[in-house]
Amino acid sequence: MLLDLPGVLVVILNFLVIPLCHLLPSWALTRASGHRFRPEAFLFRERNWEQAGVIYERLFAVRAWKDFLPDGASWLGGSSKKSLMGRDFHYLCAFRVETCRGELAHYVQIPLVLVTLLWNPWPIAAMVIVSYALLSNLPCIIAQRHTRHRLTRLLTQFEREGTQAER
Repeated sequence: MLLDLPGVLVVILNFLVIPLCHLLPSWALTRASGHRFRPEAFLFRERNWEQAGVIYERLFAVRAWKDFLPDGASWLGGSSKKSLMGRDFHYLCAFRVETCRGELAHYVQIPLVLVTLLWNPWPIAAMVIVSYALLSNLPCIIAQRHTRHRLTRLLTQFEREGTQAER
């Protein structure tokens, strides 16, 4: 702890700052242009080890728990990512972009929550805060990546079917 604050002030700061660390980046990113979030960009593109998203099903059983995650974007005026609202090619492309937006929001939230280490006592509170930052964001990142890879497979299938129909 760099700042030596009374315990009551530490608790008040945590109750105020931690939610802001989640809400502010999410709110800002819901207002950013979708053109900034390209699924093929370095941060979002599929890695070979992800096996087109299958690794998330096998290693983390993502399908069993992803529906229990909250969708904060809809609370902040963004697009809901809870479920697909259609199977139109353009809608699926837009949905895939939204998974990039959501993933980035959770990446940004991790270091922001760690700012609270400035006033929380070490080492116990620091371990709790670091664990919280990871446990509250990594499942969401996994779900976003899993969904995007599934959408990519679906879009590739649509493109193949469209190409075959043109022949």
